[in-house]
Amino acid sequence: MPLLNIKPTETVAWEKLTKHFQQAKEYELKELFLKNKDRKEEFSISIDELQVDFSKNRITKETIELLVSLAKEVELKDAIEKYFSGDKINVTENRAVLHTALRSSSDTPVLVEEKDVKPKIQTALRKMKAFSNKVISGKWKGFTGKPITDIVNIGVGGSDLGPNMVVDALQFYKNRLNTHFVSNIDGDHVAEVLKKVNPETTLFIVVSKSFTTQETINNANTIRDWFLKSATVFDISKHFVAVSCNMKAVDSFGIDKKNVFPMWDWVGGRFSLWSAVGLSICLSIGFDNFKELLKGAETVDEHFRITDFDKNIPVLLALLSIWYNNFFDAETELVLPYSQYLVKFPEHLQQAIMESNGKNVDRNGEEVDYQTGTIIWGGTGVNSQHAFMQLLHHGTKLIPADFIGFREPLYDLEDHHEKLMANYFAQQDALAFGRTKEEAHLELKLNNQTNQINKLLPYKVFKGNHPSNSILFNKLSPYTLGMLLAIYEHKIFTQGVIWNIFSYDQFGVELGKELAQKNLTND
Repeated sequence: MPLLNIKPTETVAWEKLTKHFQQAKEYELKELFLKNKDRKEEFSISIDELQVDFSKNRITKETIELLVSLAKEVELKDAIEKYFSGDKINVTENRAVLHTALRSSSDTPVLVEEKDVKPKIQTALRKMKAFSNKVISGKWKGFTGKPITDIVNIGVGGSDLGPNMVVDALQFYKNRLNTHFVSNIDGDHVAEVLKKVNPETTLFIVVSKSFTTQETINNANTIRDWFLKSATVFDISKHFVAVSCNMKAVDSFGIDKKNVFPMWDWVGGRFSLWSAVGLSICLSIGFDNFKELLKGAETVDEHFRITDFDKNIPVLLALLSIWYNNFFDAETELVLPYSQYLVKFPEHLQQAIMESNGKNVDRNGEEVDYQTGTIIWGGTGVNSQHAFMQLLHHGTKLIPADFIGFREPLYDLEDHHEKLMANYFAQQDALAFGRTKEEAHLELKLNNQTNQINKLLPYKVFKGNHPSNSILFNKLSPYTLGMLLAIYEHKIFTQGVIWNIFSYDQFGVELGKELAQKNLTND
């Protein structure tokens, strides 16, 4: 069954939120904390190794109650069950949305076209395990008998950004293999990657559901031509594998059918890293760590599916995003991971969020008359503090921020980590509470700048009252990264349900591709 079509702005909850906003827009975080000494505890949720603190938001308990009422009124619970059960909620493409099934360890069947997809998933995982073990151990040999040393993933969009980000984020856990990614049709990209690898010891993974994606196949053909300068067509099977549905095209390319891994139309590209699309992840960190990634996501899946909305982390993050986007008119959201390992995380989220919820037509086929989607951007702390954070602290825009941190470092450099986390918490406090005129006056006095107080004082005052969430884990691991990714995936889903849009098609992406193809044909 498809999702219900309920226009959020016509609900009772939306009307109440609109009235409540007239009061809430005047909330001051400093005052909210002064009035409630237990605010941090009351507005924090913990599951497993994760604590989410959303106390530094311009909300009260009444705000949360009204937002939760909105989620209930648009039948979010019904939508969640359809999401997990394999209903064809991607109506415009007549597909289910089942990336959650990819990481499910339960025996409960999930039916697509009246067939349980769980056995297919387990078969694919066993194949990934056997293949990755063979390559990592050195038993898989290249055409000259040498073991594989480098992996090159050839894909674009969801076949690149997710796996690329995860491999980079989990490089602490990597094995002896070096992993590279080619995505851009820009020939400079593929040329630079090929400079780093040896045809005798490199394995190429071509990731394309249709095996016709222009960027991917163009890059794959260029790489094959480069490879054949050193080898023969009979050697392609030792160095090229595919993740695809199009067996005929894969066979024509020269890839052995035994070396083809499946893709399914009930998994959207930007949510596919949990499948064989994540083969590069599996090869980079090993199958056991890949399974931990799935396990972390499954922990959040279970939390999202069964937890009441007022204690449900993805639901609350989605509702807060809607609160700022639709009531405060905040058009962007900032993602700030305080880990250099997560430098590519905001880029991955840009695709996942903006491709999903950047829609102006609702599930009734009518143009929406309210804001959907948010512009996602970000960078790593503390680098961002020396770049764009000035605008947040001293600028004129309201930009909600997610701070992502880890209590423990991966390397034994406690001094570094202590300073990193001091900044992590300080930035949130600075955004929320700012600096008063009196505090600025005292600071100038203590810094022996008394004679410049009148001149500098206006520039040293910070209004604060900027909202943020703290998403804090014990340590970065495959498991906690899986949790983090699943939180944002379910946040996306929740927003799409409430905005009454289809989150899992991407016709805007396809328009540009079609026009590019026309330009090539006309030439």
